[in-house]
Amino acid sequence: MPRQIEASATLSVPVSEERDHILGPPDAPVTLLEYGDFECPYCGQAYYVLKDLEAQMGDQVRQVFRHFPLTQIHPHAGRAAEASEAAAAQGRFWEMHDMLYENQDALSDYDLVAYAQALGLDVRRFRTELLSDAYAPRIREDFLSGIRSGVNGTPTFFINGRRHDGPWDLDSLMAAIEPEIMNAAPRGRGRAGGRKIPVRQTRGR
Repeated sequence: MPRQIEASATLSVPVSEERDHILGPPDAPVTLLEYGDFECPYCGQAYYVLKDLEAQMGDQVRQVFRHFPLTQIHPHAGRAAEASEAAAAQGRFWEMHDMLYENQDALSDYDLVAYAQALGLDVRRFRTELLSDAYAPRIREDFLSGIRSGVNGTPTFFINGRRHDGPWDLDSLMAAIEPEIMNAAPRGRGRAGGRKIPVRQTRGR
């Protein structure tokens, strides 16, 4: 949900190739990081916005996801986050990420195990890790890093380490991202790292 936050903020914990869930090339001129909650309906809307952004911006943007489950209002969010980490341990984080956002109204333990099976995971290992809260500390780390970065709701986005406090519809995100791409481009050229900057398009839904 869009929020008005007076103070600007920067990311307290830098993006790490070793730790974070990253989608996109490491040399992308823009890193777009989301603190998200798998049961949050606004995050569910943002999921489709980010899919459109990925389609239009290509390798100009790499996406990063960190957990910020609001468990007091979203009772399934914590377990869904753990399910994504259990999938990540088997190399399938982004597939489970997509599955969860595309099925936000079905996040019971039974549903999560069914998603693991659909993704071809080792279901016995997945179930054991899920029921033992094996990844709760990892999710807590993300949550606390969000708090230190000024996150107080979901989704919250950071663009190249700076919090984006404006709207997160497609046009608004692209308007915030495009200057970052231009700043990374060689002087006098509309390119970043040798890649052409895409022309913005409007897509109906």
